[in-house]
Amino acid sequence: MQPIKLKGVPGSPYTRKMLAYLRYRHIPYELLIGNQDEALGLPQPKVQLLPTVYLPNDTGELEAHVDSTPLMRRFEHMHAGREAIPDDPALAFVNYLIEDYADEWLTKAMFHYRWHYEADIDMAGTVLPLWSALQASPEQHRARKALIAERQISRLYVVGSNNITASVIEASYERILGILDRLIAAQRFVFGARPATADFALYAQLTQLTRFDPTPSALCLKIAPRVGAWTDIVDDLSGQPAGAWICAQDAAASLQELLCEIGRTHAPALLANAQAMQAGEQTMHTTIDGAPWTQPVFPYQAKCLQWINEAYQSLDASHRQRVLQMLDGTNCETLLID
Repeated sequence: MQPIKLKGVPGSPYTRKMLAYLRYRHIPYELLIGNQDEALGLPQPKVQLLPTVYLPNDTGELEAHVDSTPLMRRFEHMHAGREAIPDDPALAFVNYLIEDYADEWLTKAMFHYRWHYEADIDMAGTVLPLWSALQASPEQHRARKALIAERQISRLYVVGSNNITASVIEASYERILGILDRLIAAQRFVFGARPATADFALYAQLTQLTRFDPTPSALCLKIAPRVGAWTDIVDDLSGQPAGAWICAQDAAASLQELLCEIGRTHAPALLANAQAMQAGEQTMHTTIDGAPWTQPVFPYQAKCLQWINEAYQSLDASHRQRVLQMLDGTNCETLLID
């Protein structure tokens, strides 16, 4: 089996998500850092995001792909054994929903803490440029540090981090630490004794929040050190056996608290974003967790809501009913639109 080539850096949660998934699945890969992709003459993606994964098309030519969630689904079909999506269709849908929450909501906390607080800005600005340019001179490093910090701070508004939303983001991060602490204490992974793509998505954001950025790392150590330890373990599960999925009838109870948190934050954000886009507005205004929320509309997250509904509609009637039973009372059911 030829190793998969992917470009990424340790400071990219989505790179970490993909790498941990590939390790667990025993799928060989080559990690390209810096400009190694250019030296190899690899194609460039339409949008420059990390990780970039290079896969052959129908004619054998390599194409660049950047979205971790559909990439994982592609690998699930390409490679047998140690699959990371539950075989129960209802649980597979809930896994997709939790993965979307981690990718699209929990990342708000990651981006917010990294570029909102001075200690975190200094840490990220200092280390991030070195991951892609270890041989940079001191002058090059200083220039790159200033450039990255300025660019990323200027983009805080894109993910919704601002003076209005900061308290909502930080409260949600502290709650998810407690929720995951209790969940991990009861079972190793979100869906039992076997990691799912939802685990890798949560882990990916937590590699930054609990193990790199100073402010959220200190909160994790104070509130839920177990979550930090879990993040270390999920980093490389290649030597771990693939355990069993949770019994479907037990999943609703074990995931209730997590699903309620998703319904409390991510669901109203996705719905408000979609409604603002449909109205042709440039900014969304809503209430999340009882507090005002305002940010620019985000076209990609409108697609996320669409894809959630497409995944739901692809289920047969009995599995849709089981999903509704699991989501009932969590507010996640509001995402499922006729």
